[in-house]
Amino acid sequence: MTVNPLRGEAALVLDGQTLRLRPSFTALVAAEAELGPLFALCERAAAGQLTFAEMAALLWHCLAEPTPRDAFAEALVTGGLANATPALRVLLGQILAGR
Repeated sequence: MTVNPLRGEAALVLDGQTLRLRPSFTALVAAEAELGPLFALCERAAAGQLTFAEMAALLWHCLAEPTPRDAFAEALVTGGLANATPALRVLLGQILAGR
C-alpha cells in the first residue's frame, strides 16, 4: 500500500495491514455530517477532549478503501490509541492547513 503525503494521505497499521487514510472532500463532509463542525473537532482534539468514538469515525470516513465499520473499530481498539495517534495527527493537520 502506497501512501502519498502530497495528497494529505496517512498510513494506519492495524492487524498487520497498512490502511491508507485520505482526507478527501467527500470523506470530510461525511465525517462532518456525523460529528459536527470539523474545526470544533480539531479544537476538542487539541484540548484532549476528543472521544474514541469521534476518532474512530473520522478515521473510518477517511479510509481510502472500504472497510466494514465494526471490523475497523475492533481493529482500532486492538491496536490501541497510541498506534492510531500519528495518523490522526496527520488528518487533523490536513483539516486545519489543507494541502
